[in-house]
Amino acid sequence: MIQLVIEKCSISNIPVALGYLLGLYCLKCIFDTLTNPLNRLPGPRVAQWTNLIHDYYLLKGQQPYYVHSLHQKYGPIVRISPDRVDICDAYAVKEIHKTHTKFPKTAFYRQLVSGNVLTMFTTTDFKFHAARRRLLASPISDSSLSYLVPQISNRVQYTIERIAEEIDNRGAADIFKWWLFMATDIIGELSFGESFKMLEAGKPTQYSMDLARISSLQPIRTTFPTLIKFGAYLPLPFFKSAAASGKRIGMYAHQSVQRYVNHLAENPENPKPTLFTKMFDTEKSGMNQSEIRNEAQGYIVAGSDTTAITLTYLVYSVCKNPEVQANLVKELFELPEPVSDRDLRDLPYLNNVISETLRLHTAVPFGLPRAVPPEGAQFNGYFLPGGVTVSTQSYSLHRDPKIFADPESFKPERWENATKEMKDVSMPFGGGSRICIGMHLARIELRLATALFFRRFPEARVSTKEGMNDVDMIMKCFFLMAPNGHRCLIEG
Repeated sequence: MIQLVIEKCSISNIPVALGYLLGLYCLKCIFDTLTNPLNRLPGPRVAQWTNLIHDYYLLKGQQPYYVHSLHQKYGPIVRISPDRVDICDAYAVKEIHKTHTKFPKTAFYRQLVSGNVLTMFTTTDFKFHAARRRLLASPISDSSLSYLVPQISNRVQYTIERIAEEIDNRGAADIFKWWLFMATDIIGELSFGESFKMLEAGKPTQYSMDLARISSLQPIRTTFPTLIKFGAYLPLPFFKSAAASGKRIGMYAHQSVQRYVNHLAENPENPKPTLFTKMFDTEKSGMNQSEIRNEAQGYIVAGSDTTAITLTYLVYSVCKNPEVQANLVKELFELPEPVSDRDLRDLPYLNNVISETLRLHTAVPFGLPRAVPPEGAQFNGYFLPGGVTVSTQSYSLHRDPKIFADPESFKPERWENATKEMKDVSMPFGGGSRICIGMHLARIELRLATALFFRRFPEARVSTKEGMNDVDMIMKCFFLMAPNGHRCLIEG
């Protein structure tokens, strides 16, 4: 009987005990929030309690605009969520992104890809990154790429022909589409030994649609990583479609690598060169075929949309500024035929146009997150404890009015006498040891495509056909930035 009473009493008190525990947990959360050392930082009050506002703008593709508005209101250092700070300051850029930085990447990068795949881009381990980068850097260095320039140039020239065909048939060409096809074909050929033949097809292929579908998941991956894990088991069309796309891309990459392995076996003395040819000597590289495939897939994702986006905004910006267009065309028409990348490297105005496009239309404009080291760090008079996430978003750095006069205007001439501060905060390809390994390839494509396009279409102009307008070109950013309308129509 006594035992029964005790059991009844215990059972009846469980809700009370749970209530006490829940209350204590809530009090602890409130106490931790109110005593958080980041409370001293400038920023909206809501950022102390929740990241919902920040995530709302992230999911809308407007996160860079939101963070930039906070900098305009609160200054160079601002708290944007309970555990994240963004800094718009040249010293912070150098300290966080320097070659031997103590600020590692966060788990954010691993969440960008399915399967938690470990690559040079996703790793947070300094030693792994350094070792892998040493292996991959040489074939894609500026000097090593010189022997691949003829392949790149051929694809660019073919792209210009396809653009001309569409202008003749349609009255205008969607250059965003053609630059994307071009960049994807180039990086595919340089990575796997053959292009994806997207330029030949002239329309999105299954592979490109799969890439786009997976990219659309990136904001959800980084904001709600647990949802993605459960999504694989939920019978929802969106998740099932994304999972199928991921499997197809993995299979295609596997098949592409296997084809190149077969090619190496058939041509051991004179194989077709790729960015990964030396990696297939596993004894020297230490990389297996699966690791090569994962790195090559990363190249394709990073080397297609980014270049296409930059080229699209470059042509759009030049066509919207007649004086810029006249100066650029004049310089380009002084070149002898045939145009070579060697000639383009020394053209001052062309390179200023590219620099200004990269400033205003960086393909990854939001802050790439880094973790403050355990000992903490001091920025702008504020102490940031270890473990806090810190970023320096290029969108704001590139629009700092103290460094760039009239920052929203497209003015290539500002780079004629670039100041040290301008160079210090310029981060279109990231910075330090984690700077984009493909930046030299990107610049080759940018130079050749810009030169050949405006030599073929010196009087190019933005079209108004099919309802095309400036709203189409508003930048939206999920991870990569892209035009709101996913098109840019240009008339010849």
